[in-house]
Formats: sequence, C-alpha cells, structure tokens
Amino acid sequence: MLQQTRVNAVLEHYRLFLKRFPKVEILASARETSVLAAWSGLGYYRRARMMHAAAKKVVKDYGGKFPTTEAGLRELPGIGRYTAAAIASITFSLPTAVVDGNVERVLQRLSGKAVGGEQLWEAANGVLDPKHPGDFNQAMMELGATVCLPRGPLCMVCPVVNLCHARGEIDLGRASSPQQKREISYVLARQDSSVFLVQRPTDASLMAGMWELPEGQVNHGTNGTCLTLRHSITVTDYTVRVVEGEIPENIAGSWVVESRLGKLPLTGLARKILRAAEVM
Repeated sequence: MLQQTRVNAVLEHYRLFLKRFPKVEILASARETSVLAAWSGLGYYRRARMMHAAAKKVVKDYGGKFPTTEAGLRELPGIGRYTAAAIASITFSLPTAVVDGNVERVLQRLSGKAVGGEQLWEAANGVLDPKHPGDFNQAMMELGATVCLPRGPLCMVCPVVNLCHARGEIDLGRASSPQQKREISYVLARQDSSVFLVQRPTDASLMAGMWELPEGQVNHGTNGTCLTLRHSITVTDYTVRVVEGEIPENIAGSWVVESRLGKLPLTGLARKILRAAEVM
C-alpha cells in the first residue's frame, strides 16, 4: 500500500484491509472484485492485483509461508528490489539497504551529488547498520519523509546535519512535471435507492474492471443538484462536475443498490463523488 501512496492515506485502508483479509490464505481465496473493493481509494489498482497474485503464489508454492530471502521475495508478483529489501531487512533482519524517493533525497544531500541508479544502492548499503538493518532503513525513510523534505528541509532539527554537504535544498538537475488541468463531467442517476454505474473494460489500461459514474455533459441550465469537486491523479488536476439526471443515451451499465456500493470495486473518484453526494 505504501508504494506510491503516502502514509496518512494508507493507515485506515490498512486497518480495514487486514480486518477483511487477516490471513494470506483468506486473501488468496478471495475474489478479485472483493480485493479491489477493499483497495478502492488507494489508486494504482495493479498493486492490488499483484498482491492478490502474490498471496496465491505464497499459498500454492510456499505452503502459506513467505520466502525469507531477498531473492525469494522478488519471485513474488508485484515485489521489486525496493519492496524486497524493505521486507527482508525489517521482517527478517537481513543486512540489505532500501532506496525509495525519500532515501534517495537524503543520500544525495548527504553527498552533495546528484547520483542515481546503482550508485545510490551502493551508497545506501555503504552507510547501512548491518546489526539493525530494519531500524536503520525505517529511520532513513522517516528522515526523508519528515525532516529532509523536498522543499524547505528542516535542517535545524536534522540529527545528521553535521554530516550533510548540502545543508539545505540542492539542485539535483530534475525538472518537476507541470500540473495539467482538465475538466470532466459525470451524471448521477438514482432510482429506488439505487445508483446507475458503468464498469470499465476488463482490458482497460487503467483501473480495469472498476465501477464508476457515467460521463455526461453537465448543463447548468437544467434542474438537478450540481456538485463540483477537485481530484488529482499524478500530474493532472481535475475539476469534476456532477449533476443529478437521467442516464446518458447509449450508455451500458447497471443499477446498483446503494447498500452494495461499499462492496463494489469503485474508482477513487467515484467513491469521492458518491460520498460528497451523501449516497454512501
């Protein structure tokens, strides 16, 4: 869950997810739609599908026990070098360093150089405390997340400021992606305590199989309560306009009872709209 998502957005999802799937066997035997429904709101749904596939592999190939080596962990779907190193060091105390965006920033400021690639991993392993690798890796990630910030680093309270070559912001030669702005419109159609939703194609490149409101033209001159909200996805900032009305023509979808919405794999935006409209 913490891949590409901030901690404060994960905490409640993590608690509810573990309550629903307390054991790897239960997760492995669950339907994909149930897993996606529990994941809804975290985005990057491929992570949920990969975790589901990893759970199945752990149960089928490892008897429900996770591999205890970094190489073995990387055999599981959805687990790359960073995640494998994090699990290996924190869970199994293996002396291997992690490099995420926060650790990368700390290491570059400590050295005063815009290093990357394999050099970063070598630098991380070079400063690793092999006796307490899990604690050290978590400390490095926390340092970058709370003190060595991308903008306005808190150098005055940094515990390693005397070792730092940058002592403040440093130009690492990276240009930030400009935020794009878009407007998008949806129709909220309701009848008999049900709401009309459409399902994205199962072969869609983004959020495949997820449910959402139908897109439609919002006419501000018509009757109906118009709702406007903001929604950001990566580098795109959306202005979302929603109006209550009839189902748009030539739209294939389904009427879903409102009491079932919480069990459906909704897109994060659909969940946000339905909550703002007090439908769920």
